[in-house]
Amino acid sequence: MSALASSDGGAEPLPVLTPGSPGRPTSGARWWRHKSLVLGGGVLAVIVLLALFAPLLAPHDPYVQNLARRTIPPVWYDKGSWAHPLGTDALGRDYLSRTIYGARISLLIGVSVAVLSGLIGTVLGVAAGYFGGRVDLLVTFLITVRLALPVILVALAAVAVVGGSLPLVILVLGLLKWDRFVVVMRSATQSVRSLDYVQAARASGASTARIIWREVLPNVLPFLIVTATLEAASAILLEAALSFLGLGIQPPLPSWGLMISEAKPYMFFSFWLIAIPGACLATLILSINLLGDGLRDAISPDRRAAT
Repeated sequence: MSALASSDGGAEPLPVLTPGSPGRPTSGARWWRHKSLVLGGGVLAVIVLLALFAPLLAPHDPYVQNLARRTIPPVWYDKGSWAHPLGTDALGRDYLSRTIYGARISLLIGVSVAVLSGLIGTVLGVAAGYFGGRVDLLVTFLITVRLALPVILVALAAVAVVGGSLPLVILVLGLLKWDRFVVVMRSATQSVRSLDYVQAARASGASTARIIWREVLPNVLPFLIVTATLEAASAILLEAALSFLGLGIQPPLPSWGLMISEAKPYMFFSFWLIAIPGACLATLILSINLLGDGLRDAISPDRRAAT
């Protein structure tokens, strides 16, 4: 039995998906029964649409400052105005516009880090699981080295030395978040490589590259997708922490973590400046985690049987 292992050493059973396996969804109705998948996917879809159509939905330019209209409260306060439904920040920038554009930053970081770390982790994990032996020992050693490095401390050190920027945050997090991908892909590949259709492809004279590409990868892809959702949420949270400390996304980009950091001096007088981006950040991470949890349940026959 393979295992989905987290960075802290926890493990959860993973099924092997083979052609015709009961773990493979056969109808859309099976997916709709998972409430967390539907709820998380629905909320995430709304956030993605807001990010994609931000230029059309944002009522103002998120970068334009107007000190004469600074810290206007949201519309539900007595002094609020529909001209700025969520108020303005300390520099007079429209908070609704900056919140909408902030979704772009968070989603870009989450997707980019998941793709970069997923690529590294998949290559190492599949190689370790398929070839075994010394390759497996080398990859296991690399995982041990990586787990000995605290992600947040290494990211803080790298960003502090080089300087914070969007590409650098993506690169640093992408190079530090691949360990879970390796563990999952290694375990899944070890389970798949001994199955009949892989053995048949090997006996027919198919090359190693063709077997991995045509037989192994399609059957471990569901596990890769689930892991990517969890790592994307983790990357978004790490970026927010770095930006809050002033070492992540730099002004004037409207990162939700940076917006919270900029609102620290006003938290007792203009609470909404922290509450709004904080609520958006929590909603995005929760929706991604619900989606990942729902996908994991949907592809796992053991979990479906339990529910």
